[in-house]
Amino acid sequence: MTRKEKAIALHDKKYNCCQAVVLAYNDIFGLDDKTAASIASGFGGGMGRMREVCGSVSGMVFLSGLLSPADNPSDKAGRTANYALVQEVAGEFKNITGSIICKELLGLTDNCSAEGKGIHGIPESPVPSDRTPEYYKKRPCAELVGMAAAIMEKYILENR
Repeated sequence: MTRKEKAIALHDKKYNCCQAVVLAYNDIFGLDDKTAASIASGFGGGMGRMREVCGSVSGMVFLSGLLSPADNPSDKAGRTANYALVQEVAGEFKNITGSIICKELLGLTDNCSAEGKGIHGIPESPVPSDRTPEYYKKRPCAELVGMAAAIMEKYILENR
């Protein structure tokens, strides 16, 4: 099974987009699934359903931190390498899709939900959508998750 197929299968199991991308690579980085899924959990729905940066892209950013760590704040070269990787993978995603923004990728309005209701000035409810067959039919998320996983696989194979 490719990383792309694994990420799509994880998304089909109802993991959010970020979790699916991250968990597809857990065996490489030695993170346990529960910890990785917990850390990645808030990035679904374009960061907590705010429909901002796509969770698939956030998953690539998460993995970029593991591939090219910038854990020492005084290591400018490390931070530069990490930011370059983030820009490279996010740029490839954007070149293919035209955006890295969840609501744009989903074709939603600025109000996001059909009702336009939200809390705290955020135009979307924090309640996750039910993962029904209808949900999957109208969302390109599985395809985006697979694309993000494939971009990371390509990068890892070329650079390891």
